[in-house]
Amino acid sequence: MSTKLLTNNLGYPRIGDRRELKKATEAYWAGKIDRDALLATAADLRRRNWEKQRDAGIDLIPSNDFSFYDQVLDMSLLLGNVPARFSDLNEDQSDLDRLFSIARGHTAHHDCPGCAASEMTKWFDTNYHYIVPELSAESQFQLSGGKVIDEFNEALALGILTRPVLIGPLTWLKLGKCIDANSENFDRLALLDRLLPVYAELIKKLASFGVEWIQFDEPALSLDLDDSERTALTRIYAELGAAAPEVKLLVANYFGELRDNLDTFVNLPVAAVHIDAVRARAEVDQVIAALPAERILSVGVVDGRNIWKNRYTDSLELLKNARAQLGEERLLVAASCSLLHSPVSLDSEPDLDPELHDWLAFADQKLDEITELRDLLIWRAPLDALHDNEASHVRRANSERIHHAEVQARAAAVTAADLTRPSVFAQRREAQQERLQLPMFPTTTIGSFPQTSEVRRARARFRKGELSPGAYRDFLREETARCVSEQEILGLDMPVHGEFERTDMVEYFGEKLDGFAFTNNGWVQSYGSRCVKPPVIFGDVSRPEPMTVEWSSYAQSLTERPMKGMLTGPITILQWSFVRDDQPRSATARQIALAIRDEVADLEAANLPAIQIDEPALREGLPLRRADWSTYLDWAVDAFRLSSAVAADATQIHTHMCYCEFNDIIESIAKLDADVITIETSRSNMELLDAFTDFAYPNEIGPGVYDIHSPRVPSVDEMQTLLEKAAAVLPVANLWVNPDCGLKTRDWPETRAALENLVSAAKAMRAKHGTAQPLAAV
Repeated sequence: MSTKLLTNNLGYPRIGDRRELKKATEAYWAGKIDRDALLATAADLRRRNWEKQRDAGIDLIPSNDFSFYDQVLDMSLLLGNVPARFSDLNEDQSDLDRLFSIARGHTAHHDCPGCAASEMTKWFDTNYHYIVPELSAESQFQLSGGKVIDEFNEALALGILTRPVLIGPLTWLKLGKCIDANSENFDRLALLDRLLPVYAELIKKLASFGVEWIQFDEPALSLDLDDSERTALTRIYAELGAAAPEVKLLVANYFGELRDNLDTFVNLPVAAVHIDAVRARAEVDQVIAALPAERILSVGVVDGRNIWKNRYTDSLELLKNARAQLGEERLLVAASCSLLHSPVSLDSEPDLDPELHDWLAFADQKLDEITELRDLLIWRAPLDALHDNEASHVRRANSERIHHAEVQARAAAVTAADLTRPSVFAQRREAQQERLQLPMFPTTTIGSFPQTSEVRRARARFRKGELSPGAYRDFLREETARCVSEQEILGLDMPVHGEFERTDMVEYFGEKLDGFAFTNNGWVQSYGSRCVKPPVIFGDVSRPEPMTVEWSSYAQSLTERPMKGMLTGPITILQWSFVRDDQPRSATARQIALAIRDEVADLEAANLPAIQIDEPALREGLPLRRADWSTYLDWAVDAFRLSSAVAADATQIHTHMCYCEFNDIIESIAKLDADVITIETSRSNMELLDAFTDFAYPNEIGPGVYDIHSPRVPSVDEMQTLLEKAAAVLPVANLWVNPDCGLKTRDWPETRAALENLVSAAKAMRAKHGTAQPLAAV
């Protein structure tokens, strides 16, 4: 049976089934393989990805969704948007090396100055990070490099006609950061006169190579836009559509609802538009009703953000209605967004519990879901597929593993009193200073220390059964003792145990909590070569026994200095997991918070004087629309307070956040009522402190002075300069000195050198501003 109904995919994971790209990229950085070997690995991955999609029956297959680091940075380089400090690093530097330099920073050598990496932040409300474009009123653009054309031709040589994917002009501009001194008056839309001709030139070039479709990703349409931005969108696609009329343009929105941007979206002068029918399901009928004649609609019914199996009965109901109104020629069946945010394949999980396996779909299975939904819609697939799918959902709903009455009853019994510390911060601070006896500008780290090849090797041997539990524990105790000793030698005021027993700050806790399951190869990209393996929260969450007390207590026994216990907060565990979709996220967050609360109580009973509850994902969970923020922030803040409020006054509660804007949620951050907050400020040159300054943030704060995502070691002067900026706007008695994130991914020599400089910078600040921490609150 022939059909005109086509399937569509917006993007595919680039890392490989076994993280081949990560391993090759890091080997290249380490000088273990050459550029040709890295490029060969990348080419093989692209080939496999295109062939998988073709073989699965995807009609519209993307290209240029591959990246060595980040697709936003790729777009910046394609547009010639290279930060000035990297523009003349080295005339013979390859485009690939320049990309890595911008993303990771560049260490000074020979005649080449050191350069700080560009700022990195979260891609909308995901845990994927992008490199922030640097813009100014004087920014100039020119078409640079041929990656998008090369990859299209690469697929074409395999007999696969792909659709190149580009970040849309409005989204790219909105993601950028103004670096002008007078940034308040910066009009990013004024750059369109220079930017659009470059996009148009690229479209013409792509047309000359036989490109038929181009996908423009515009997730900015899920944000609050003003009238000028909506008008700009119409102008953008009118001009780009005229560049090569024979090329069909598809504008893709995802991650949220269109709301007041809907009319602009449906009337864009393009061949097709894509809607996220998972997160914006309620808008599908409205979009269809408003869609102009002949406009094609790509309906993203398969969830690209989570790993639960699609429920065919629900998706088919939506698709049948769309087909009835649009016809087959104007309908594309698709995933909601790029599958970048999903693990590659369930085929890599032979050890996964069969019951859970039955409930899941990774990227490869989602490709099959897209084509099977299309086939069911046109009666090409047997009804057995529909019946089997529904039976799987019924089994999941009725599983005794999911619901636990005692967990639900405890969560329902939480009161306002459970969310409040015994005393206000001023009183707690006095009790903590009397106990801790810290100097001015106390030094600490965010928690993890380098996970060396020896640590990873020992863990692998333990998991394979080659190292006994006792031998592995002895190894970890030796690593912990060495780490504590290193910190004492360095002179850190508040050491940590180093977290050598942990693979990941979320996975470690999930492994010790009921209601979680784990994969062996369920990796997704977080940034660059950094991949994470999110746990799967499938049921009610509880803590059967203490999770961290043994290691924190052991570390405290090795030093007279106040040891800081390390926990991951409830919102970060929630955000960095694949979360069950059968109850509100707020309910799952409360269950996790109660488990962390129990751990805080046990750490305190073990005489740990300080406990850090990391919440780097708090802002990441913000809804994309400001009107929805307060509801989320209310339950997210309550979850943190529920986890921490059990602590007594003399126990110092820390939290950590990184790579996000704080200005618009600073009141909620203050409501967390953590005694100390550490944040990323090194890449942003302390700009993120503006929020804490303008708000007069009352508690203590550690502005990160060392960018751990770069191998570059900052000097003492650089760190002291950043601290002086902080001291100029915040009470010096409130300031801590720390890196901007954990040190897990670094190696010991650079870590040691950077922390030596950090401690020296703190001593220099004490010499200038005083050494004794006052007992009275500032």
